[in-house]
Amino acid sequence: MLLLCNEIFQQTYGREPESVAFTPYRVCPIGAHSDHQLGRITGLAIDKGIHIAYGPKQNGIIEIQSLQFSKRAQWHVASTPKEKQGDWADHLRGATIALNLRYPLRIGLCAVIEGELPIGGLSSSAAVIITFLSALSKINGIQLSEREMIELSLEAENKYVGVACGKLDQSCEIYSKKNHLLYLDTKDDSFELIPAQPFMKPYKIAIFFSGLERSLATSKFNMRVDECKSAAYALMAYAGMEYGKFADTYMRDVPYKIYLDHRDKLPENWRKRAAHYFTEYERTKRGAEAWRCGNIEEFGRLSFESGHSSIHNWETGSPELIKLYDIMTKTDGIYGGRFSGAGFKGCCMALIDPAYEESIIENVRREYIKEFPLLADKYSSHICESADGVKLN
Repeated sequence: MLLLCNEIFQQTYGREPESVAFTPYRVCPIGAHSDHQLGRITGLAIDKGIHIAYGPKQNGIIEIQSLQFSKRAQWHVASTPKEKQGDWADHLRGATIALNLRYPLRIGLCAVIEGELPIGGLSSSAAVIITFLSALSKINGIQLSEREMIELSLEAENKYVGVACGKLDQSCEIYSKKNHLLYLDTKDDSFELIPAQPFMKPYKIAIFFSGLERSLATSKFNMRVDECKSAAYALMAYAGMEYGKFADTYMRDVPYKIYLDHRDKLPENWRKRAAHYFTEYERTKRGAEAWRCGNIEEFGRLSFESGHSSIHNWETGSPELIKLYDIMTKTDGIYGGRFSGAGFKGCCMALIDPAYEESIIENVRREYIKEFPLLADKYSSHICESADGVKLN
């Protein structure tokens, strides 16, 4: 099937694109809101994602169009705006600067980007950056390692766009393998790909879009990260531990006993953020073991538990997402699930029994639209399979 981005590229530039790159979206069943604190995460890439059709521009100009946004963006590889411009292409400007600092760029590109699913909750920003970097590095004859790709993508988000995210998204999109659970320690980047056991019950991945898009840069995402860091900083101070700069403080550095001994001294919000981190850390370990043993029911139960903690301890979730989560917990055939992504708008993900696929789609939509009838035209559901991560040049 001809991709729409390929077709639009031909119409715009009167030639075939030199190549088309693809990066999958990801879901994180257990381990959310902990990567920026150097915790452990689980993840699966899915068979939907971002495509980019592209060709070289020898004059160094980058000219890029997204099929999700109307404004075409343009800049030069050697003179990218140092400050973000406030549009969808900021992620790519940041990626250009990060790559150019390591490998001086000469050749630009013309490109059309296409996303397969609605925006919000599936790491679309990380997928766009990785897909763009794949194209820009290939055109300039640069061979990036997996770790370099993760670092460059993270740098674009953290330093240019201003989102205090961790490396969960990028790692899932690069390291994942079909029918394997990625189990990653974000402190030292060590990871394991745990295969689905032959005797494990079958599963698919359902994505339920609330109908509300979201932007991490304008949500309470950064505030939650700061609250969690503040809790870590305070706990270390109460315990008499050595500590340095606030920016270099992580909850991972706080021993669990220190948390237990001093948590009651924390302001309520900080205490809740710390509670989410420590319970999620334990859930991730138990979830990896459940997957290793082929127990998808237990893995799903822990994913639901993760979602509950995100609502009550991390205090994320719009009324729409909370309702979706509640519906999922009461729907037959769903092993487990939670918000996907930051959890302020966007979507929910669920691991489902394929035998219940039709009834799950029907039930979740009926119950959700009953609660939010004005979102009937924007709500959507999608059934996906697990997939391999991006293939670098």
